[in-house]
Amino acid sequence: MATRTKVSVIATVLNEGQAIKKLMDSLANQQRLPDEVIIVDGGSQDETVSTIQSYRNCFPLKVIISAGANISQGRNCAIEAAAGPIIASTDAGVRLSPAWLATLIAPFEQPQPPQVVSGFFIPDPQTTFEVAMGATILPLITDINPQTFLPSSRSIAFTKAAWQAANGYPEWLDYCEDLVFDFNLREQVGAFGFAPDAVAYFRPRGNLRAFFKQYYQYARGDGKADLWRKRHAIRYLTYLLALPLLILTGWLVSPWWWLVGGILGGFGLFYKPYKRLGASWHHLGLGQKILAAAWAPAIRITGDVAKMIGYPAGWYWRLRRIRSDERLRWR
Repeated sequence: MATRTKVSVIATVLNEGQAIKKLMDSLANQQRLPDEVIIVDGGSQDETVSTIQSYRNCFPLKVIISAGANISQGRNCAIEAAAGPIIASTDAGVRLSPAWLATLIAPFEQPQPPQVVSGFFIPDPQTTFEVAMGATILPLITDINPQTFLPSSRSIAFTKAAWQAANGYPEWLDYCEDLVFDFNLREQVGAFGFAPDAVAYFRPRGNLRAFFKQYYQYARGDGKADLWRKRHAIRYLTYLLALPLLILTGWLVSPWWWLVGGILGGFGLFYKPYKRLGASWHHLGLGQKILAAAWAPAIRITGDVAKMIGYPAGWYWRLRRIRSDERLRWR
């Protein structure tokens, strides 16, 4: 007979204001309540901490103030303070499905439990732009291969022993820290379990400016951590070599090359966004669908430009420090 395992839910926050209620309400309404919730605040100057504290009667709650801590430092701090052998990680700014924790933890209570279980995440758009954003940047569940999926730390559970074996979250890294943690976990414990119904809903960025900043930071994190060399190389080759060659060929040889190249290039760049958009815009009116379809290419190209600028910035940071900081040689 399966036994109930104590689980600690952890998260980090910083100046979330009233928005933190979305996460806290969803934690308070879980089918399986957490045995404890530990939240590390990075030094909020608003009502974030007092709002979190108002939920102290819903479950055992601990708020740790660690001013200036980055996300990795905050998560490691929360996990160190956790009493349970199982850690479930999520993020501020999300709302969790009522079955999130029960579904995420169920594999650990089986006779041969995994040491890591991946949950899933789904966009929670509030505007037409955000519908297009979610479809452009986020995978559908049908896009996922459970054997290779690297989970976001907005929806993942792992044993405290696995966290220790992976040397915790990389505190030298400010973005993409959960990917490096995933790689280290997989190296230590092997395959992850997968709980696709353990869903965290989160709201995509609401405008191109915020999205550009987000993807610049992600790509800079890729450069710092030496992640996805081939993906970034393909992006540079596409925009800086293939596109200029296409323009030149159409000008010197025949404009038909522009048509052919536009069709092939458009298919490669925009097929998945439009496929996902078609699966997620059923609630939109015709005008909203046209607007969302128009936003998708702008979002894709903006993200690519942000990545092409952010990645070398991260690499420059890395090259300046790699000789003196052994942690950067994490592979």
